Amino acid sequence: MKFLKQFGIILLISFIGELLYTLLPFPVPASIYGIMILFLCLQTGLVRLDAVKETSDFLIEIMPVMFVPAAAGLMDSWQAMKEDIVAYAVITALTTCLVMIVSGRVVQFGIQFGMRRDRHE
Repeated sequence: MKFLKQFGIILLISFIGELLYTLLPFPVPASIYGIMILFLCLQTGLVRLDAVKETSDFLIEIMPVMFVPAAAGLMDSWQAMKEDIVAYAVITALTTCLVMIVSGRVVQFGIQFGMRRDRHE
């Protein structure tokens, strides 16, 4: 029963993200709205971490399974893609490196910001 309640909370927040996506004119995916809402709810204490922890851990564990349909779709599109495979490979490599660099910088900033804040308290 605990998992159903936790999953319900996550689904409700995801639904609110979908509503925001529909109502707001910004080019932001609904999932990003949902993640931001969940983050704000956790930060403000509106939702406690233990209210979603076990279900979120489970969802993270099964995340690779969620990519199987996308991979199957790519295999179906192989004929259309094989002419431009070099371009796709270069774009994939460059964007992967860019994401790693930006993610690393954001984490470094967060760690440094946290250290500065701890010193001032």
